[in-house]
Amino acid sequence: MCGRRGVPLRFFALVFALSVPLWGLGELAGVVGVVRPYNLPVSALMGFCPLIAALLLLPRGERLALLKRAVASFGPKRWYVPALLLMPGLAVASYVVLRLSGEAVPGPHVVLPMVPVLFVAFFVAAVGEEAGWMGYALGRMPARWSALTTALVMGVVWAVWHVVPWLQADRSVAWVAWQCLGTIATRVLIVWVYGNTGGSVCSAVLLHTSDNMAYVLFPVDGSHYDPMSSGLLATVAAVIVVFLWGPRTMARHRYASRRRTTAPSP
Repeated sequence: MCGRRGVPLRFFALVFALSVPLWGLGELAGVVGVVRPYNLPVSALMGFCPLIAALLLLPRGERLALLKRAVASFGPKRWYVPALLLMPGLAVASYVVLRLSGEAVPGPHVVLPMVPVLFVAFFVAAVGEEAGWMGYALGRMPARWSALTTALVMGVVWAVWHVVPWLQADRSVAWVAWQCLGTIATRVLIVWVYGNTGGSVCSAVLLHTSDNMAYVLFPVDGSHYDPMSSGLLATVAAVIVVFLWGPRTMARHRYASRRRTTAPSP
């Protein structure tokens, strides 16, 4: 069901179906011992599945418009600040918490020439995800739902979708559980930025990109990333956003207005 009045189940099912072969490839790569840069499994390539699913479900005439919204449509310039700096700021806060708690966390070591390379790579990957999640699926969620409910439902689906790659990266069950919490909270923050930019998919792409950048640079190629502190801090940020902006729209009514006036295609 992909209509305006129901959860876009066909989209979610198609995303998972497209991901299954990549999960199998990731399992095979783990067996043969393929080197994983930044501990990212081969199945991380599933990041393009939401975009592919959206393109398959959209009428041909609307596919290019979806891509343009993902890379070239942004709202008020002041929202570049949270889109680009919020997640790195939370990563710095997590680093400080770990140091203060006595964890043996090394000092930051950033290879500056790699930063723009990583940014471009993660930007492209984020387009692959957010063009589907925010550009296609969000507008097809039930109109009666609040922005918070929509974000939480999408966040749960998003987190579950990532479980297999996390396990293939040799993460523990506890690691995965905390990461799921942080993932759901991050989706709330993405919906918040999206709404306050008047429905800019590009804003979601930028926040997603900055989140991945924060991970790989924490503090040395993601070597000491801690999902518990990161997840709790992201949750605190999401709670503050909901408290200050309100759960109905989280966007001073811009989000609600856009959802009422933008009718999705079947």
